[in-house]
Amino acid sequence: MTRTLMTIGECMVEMAPTPDGHFAMSFAGDMFNTVWYARRCAGNGLRVAFLSAIGDDAVSADMERFMRSAGVEPILPVVPGKSVGLYLISLNNGERSFSYWRSDSAARRLTDGIDQLPGLGAGDWVLISGITLAILNTSRRDRLMTLLHDAHTRGVGIAFDPNIRPRLWDNSDEMRHWIMQAAASADLVLPSFDDEATHFGDHTPDATIARYREAGAGCVVVKNGPGQVCAAEGDAPVLCVQPPVVSDVVDTTAAGDAFNGGFLAARIGGASLHDSIGAGCALAARVIGARGALVAVELNPT
Repeated sequence: MTRTLMTIGECMVEMAPTPDGHFAMSFAGDMFNTVWYARRCAGNGLRVAFLSAIGDDAVSADMERFMRSAGVEPILPVVPGKSVGLYLISLNNGERSFSYWRSDSAARRLTDGIDQLPGLGAGDWVLISGITLAILNTSRRDRLMTLLHDAHTRGVGIAFDPNIRPRLWDNSDEMRHWIMQAAASADLVLPSFDDEATHFGDHTPDATIARYREAGAGCVVVKNGPGQVCAAEGDAPVLCVQPPVVSDVVDTTAAGDAFNGGFLAARIGGASLHDSIGAGCALAARVIGARGALVAVELNPT
């Protein structure tokens, strides 16, 4: 039976540095990156879709064509007079920083005119992130949460990556409120420990797991850079998996997105929690050895 993984968020024009000192243009964004990687490592039993909004200009049309060519089904209402956001990557010893131009992108209106998340049924999954929440105003966030609740009542699994970006929020209290609200409604939460330690004061990955489990999350998988990925589900004890050692880290852009894509593709395909974490770690290890958000890897091209 074919299952669906849908992600919801913003895809932008990416300008990434090249070894010769120039920049290469592509398209990327945390939620699109995730389904792009899921498509590349999943078999034909997984349909992947990306829901957002685009403008009516040439670069928006190019973005839609790019998604289709990658095997991702675009669900992209057109907002007249708008365009897509843009970001530029700067690198320092493999660590990245970003400059953004996205304040009036079409994706900020991605919930407009949608009465139900399309093409989803029992056994399918939908993923959002803290960035998805941050780019929406309050009424649109409420609308998104209503759409997710409706999907959940139809048997759709809800996954959430907090992906904390304080600059996108008006203040820290608002940011923490919405992150915890989304996590409380999720079957699966995929936080990164460094973000959680910084913005929620967690001292260990176990503390991050406990906080999200107490809020109501069903399963919590904590990414931790080169450290162990720790997870808990149901009544089982905390499970920790050590990622492979990467000796030559070139660019950590989209490492977490790649993990999410590999993990979700494996999990939806029926793999155990341990093996799904392993799949996510293996994919992320390959991605950080190359430049840019989207790295041409093929783990399961069937």
